Amino acid sequence: MRRWFLIACVVLALAPGTWVRSPPRTDTRSQVVTANPLELGARRFGQLQLAGAWELTSPNSNFGSYSALLALDDGRLMAGSDTGKLLIMPAPGQSAARHDSEPGTVRIENFAGKTASKKKLVDIESLTRDSTTGRIWVGYEGINSLERLDADLTGSKLIRPAEMRRWPSNSGPEAMVRLRDGRFIVLSEGRAAWWSGDFPALLYGSDPVEGAVPEKFAFAAPEGFRPVDMAQLPDGRVLVLVRKLNIGLPPSFDVSVMLADPAEIRDAIAQRKPWSGEVLGTISGSDVQDNYEGLAIVPRADSQRNDKGVTLWLISDDNRSGFQRTLLLELHWDPA
Repeated sequence: MRRWFLIACVVLALAPGTWVRSPPRTDTRSQVVTANPLELGARRFGQLQLAGAWELTSPNSNFGSYSALLALDDGRLMAGSDTGKLLIMPAPGQSAARHDSEPGTVRIENFAGKTASKKKLVDIESLTRDSTTGRIWVGYEGINSLERLDADLTGSKLIRPAEMRRWPSNSGPEAMVRLRDGRFIVLSEGRAAWWSGDFPALLYGSDPVEGAVPEKFAFAAPEGFRPVDMAQLPDGRVLVLVRKLNIGLPPSFDVSVMLADPAEIRDAIAQRKPWSGEVLGTISGSDVQDNYEGLAIVPRADSQRNDKGVTLWLISDDNRSGFQRTLLLELHWDPA
């Protein structure tokens, strides 16, 4: 009963978005993305320093609804959407007054050639990458599946892990990371039970697509927050992006970045305790507050601590509603 009540509240809260949607776009060929800078001045969210913020726009009707983000080796960012679309674009510079995509550097198209019309077949929620081979793994909501692709987004191999089949169809695999030692962590956005504050999680010792059998454990987020993305730091730890929906007219979102150590998962499993971490910063009640669902990490070459400082890129899912935006944030963090 509580679940259905909450669903009804969310539906009512989101309804105004359908009334104020922007006029539909019909252009499917444009390969232009404009990053309009938001002049916000110096700002911190806990330990995270805001270095830049942009509102992304495009005339292409396939643009928007991004739920996953990757940083590529050439300095571009790759995003996957709820509707099975791909965005690749250069990361905007901090000092640019306006960033228009250069010819050949932007791609807005079907992800890996997908043309299925059913949302459950294309709802991308997580992306992770092997920086050595360029291979990419994709997590899909709806059928709770994992797909592996070659660096050029061909060579698809899709599996539906048995351990994910009981996860809610709209709540997993929401966050996934391939660790540099070859292990994989996958987190569900749906709670283990309505009375539980923890989230189902899987630890694979190797590539799940090749048949690796996972160990089950639980992930704990701050009260009211759910995991939505994850990426690994140069020192081996991971950052987990967690989000909370605030019911209202219109609804709003609080987003936090958590620091967690995969080395602690084994002990958590042995002790039957949830794996968790500490919150580095929270975006709440701000003019850049939105539904951030994608996180990517890039080591900072200008760090004064032997490149241990990192840049975090966050992208928001606009849900194709008129009261949300596609925002891109650049945040800096020094692990020291």
